[in-house]
Order: sequence, then structure tokens, then C-alpha cells
Amino acid sequence: MNRNELRKADINLMVVFETLMQERNVTRAAEKLFLGQPTISAALNRLRTLFNDPLFVRVGHRMEPTSRAEEIIRHLGPALDAMSVALSLSHDFNPSTSSMTFRVGLSDDVEFGLLPPFLRAMREEAPNIVVVVQHVDYWRIPDLLASGDITVGISQTRGLPANAKRKLLRRMHARVLRADASDRPLTLDEYCARPHVLVSHTANTSGIADEWLEEIGRKRRVVLSVPQFSSLPALLAGTDLLAGLPDYAATAMAQWGNLFDEPLPFDTPPLDLSMVWLSVMDTDPAERWLRSRLERYMGDRAGLAL
Repeated sequence: MNRNELRKADINLMVVFETLMQERNVTRAAEKLFLGQPTISAALNRLRTLFNDPLFVRVGHRMEPTSRAEEIIRHLGPALDAMSVALSLSHDFNPSTSSMTFRVGLSDDVEFGLLPPFLRAMREEAPNIVVVVQHVDYWRIPDLLASGDITVGISQTRGLPANAKRKLLRRMHARVLRADASDRPLTLDEYCARPHVLVSHTANTSGIADEWLEEIGRKRRVVLSVPQFSSLPALLAGTDLLAGLPDYAATAMAQWGNLFDEPLPFDTPPLDLSMVWLSVMDTDPAERWLRSRLERYMGDRAGLAL
């Protein structure tokens, strides 16, 4: 390999190119890199000269890459990943003095039920760090990891890219939340007869509980579908509505008062809650520290040991 070619390159230009490949838009690339739009446009002109290719052509409001750009990114992406790893080995991470910004993807139930104890611990151990949370679902995590919008995600996960790693944090058990107090748990007949609120990020009116009920020949009535768990306390108050959610989120909501949680009145399998990240982040000291704390404060070691 001719290392002299590297003398022509500017690593900042390569980062701009990778970001343009991800965003396909000069304005969004500028926002992501915290640079001005003229700076990105100037960098693109330099890239076109360096590679002797237009690299992007405008199609409507998007910039579509040329075949040369597609070929370049296949080689450049792994090279930038390797450089990031090499540079991360040159410094230690001290949480008590660091002011780093961490970008974490959390599903809505995890944010409500598990983020508060993590945050309280971080205020003690690392008071100057910044945590930026994005809402994720299992179908969004791969794209957000690939784009660098998050470095770690916690949710139910499936269909991850080949370069992703996964750590099981806990096994979730579904519970039902209600606003009316009772000295006895719901029966299956009552559960099926009462109206339900479904939390669905894809605006569905059927969820996994409906699949479980179908297996035993039963149905329920979903009368409301909402996109996030955090609205449930206000929605359930003063009604006979029921809502299903993971145990840790149900417990957190019940602790706010005026809500009661209990097991579902039929057997259900546990679901896995996992932490995922790209393998390129394995050795980064700051990211390793972050993952260890997420596992400590959002995981359930006792439950996994059973």
C-alpha cells in the first residue's frame, strides 16, 4: 500500500465525506458536525477535487452518491473506525472530571422506569458529563448506531448488524396497570372485557399481548393507541382503562401514586431487554465505563441468575 497517498488527505475531510454519505444533505451534515453550511460546501468541493469525481448529484431535495462515492465509503468507513479505536487508546477516562457528552438510545419504558436511578448515580460519580437520550425501538437502533447518533442503545433488540454486540440486561415480565384500586386481582374474563390502552410506536391497535391472548383463544378490547408510556398516568386516571407494560416501568408508575400494577391474569413468557453497541466502541475507555454503569443501574443480575 502506498502510504504517500495519505499525505494528500485531511482526516477532517474524510469525516465530512462520511457524514454526507449518512445524511445526504449539506444542511443536516453541518448540524451534525456543528459546522456552518458554507464550511461543509467548501469541504465537498475539496473532496471532489481530491477524488476527481462529483461524489454526489442532486435528486430532488437529496444528494445521491455516485458509484465512486459508494466504492470510497466501503473502504473509508472501516478505516475511520480503526483510527477512532487507535486514538481512544491514547487517553484515559476520569468520570469525576470528564465533561464528555454521551449519546444513548432508550426505549420509552426504559427512560421512564430505569433512567432515573442511573441518572442519580451519575450525578454523584460524574457530575460534569452530559447524557443525550434519543427514543429508540428495535427497528431504529441499527440505523442510529451506524450514523453515530447514538453509541449504545437499550431496548428489545432484533436484526442487528454484523458488527454490533449485545448484552442481556434483564428479562422483562409484563404487568397490567390500572387506576381503580381493588382488593383482588383481575380475572381473565375481566381483563378481556375491560377497555385497554396500547402503547405503540408504530400506531398499531394490536400488540404482543394480543398475540399471547390469541394463543389461548381469547381477545381484548383496545380503545386507545398512544406512542409513549409516559402519558399513561394521566390517561388512566379516573377511568376503567387497563394498560400493559414491562414490570420495571409499571412499578415506577405505581410509585407515583393513584395507580396500581399487578401481574397479567394469564401466563406470559419473559422478554429480553438488551444493551447493544458497535464492536468498534469495545475498547474506548469512556464508552466502556458508560456501558458498565448502564449495566449496573439498568440491569437485573438477580433476575438473570434465576
